[in-house]
Formats: sequence, C-alpha cells, structure tokens
Amino acid sequence: MYVKDILDAAREKLVTIADSAQLVDAAKLLTSGTDLVVVCDSAGILQGIITKTDVVRQMSACHGSSCMCAASLVMRNDVVLCHAEDLLQDVSRLMKERHIKNIPVVNAENRPIGVVTARAVLRVLLSDAEFEEAQLIGYVKGVGYR
Repeated sequence: MYVKDILDAAREKLVTIADSAQLVDAAKLLTSGTDLVVVCDSAGILQGIITKTDVVRQMSACHGSSCMCAASLVMRNDVVLCHAEDLLQDVSRLMKERHIKNIPVVNAENRPIGVVTARAVLRVLLSDAEFEEAQLIGYVKGVGYR
C-alpha cells in the first residue's frame, strides 16, 4: 500500500499556520486535538513544524515579549516528510527509526497535502497482515483450492 491510499485520512489531520503567525496561535491549534502544526510561508510551501513539545520548550524559556514570538522562530526546520507515492512500509520504518508519530505529506512543490499518523499506518498494515494470514490459512487448509 501507498501513502496515497490513506490520503483522505491524512488530509483530515492537516493543520497549517502561517510562518508570520504568533506562537500562541499555534498553541491554540495544538490544544484543539492535533499533535502537529505545519508552518507554511505565504506561498503555501512547508517551512517547518511545531509540536506541543516545541511550545512547552519555548514557554519555559520565555521572558516578556519572547512568549509572543513568531511561529517561525520556534518551528523545527529538519522535518521528516513523505510523498503520496511512498510505500506505507517505508513510512512506518521511518517513524520507528526517528521515534515520530506524525509525518507531513507534501506534493512535488513541497506544499503540505496531509499528515500521516502512526495510528493510520499501523491500522492499514495490520489489516494487510490479517488478510494475508487468512489467505495463508485458506491455502493450507485447501479452502477454495482444487
């Protein structure tokens, strides 16, 4: 299976914010049930990501106006990305290796089109494994074969 096969679910998880927005705006988005906010420039190009951990880190070190800084000053630029054509197994491996739960999906122009979650990937890969197991059991038992 490919990322494009779960793109509808990934689109629902996408939350973006402008790089000129304040960090407090990103924090508000993160309290609404999302784990990742994708930061984009005025052209819609992905510039970075902000997680709850990033907000907490900034808030613990802020003094006065630094609490009202731009999202672009707190975002992480070293973003792990995937594309619609990537295999889910590869995305799963990448999540495991990097210890991350969410990966933005981008198009050829580096515009975000979704966010793949570890839960969604696991759900698909598990259902594939269950299907293969049922097929193998049927084969071994001779069900449907002559």
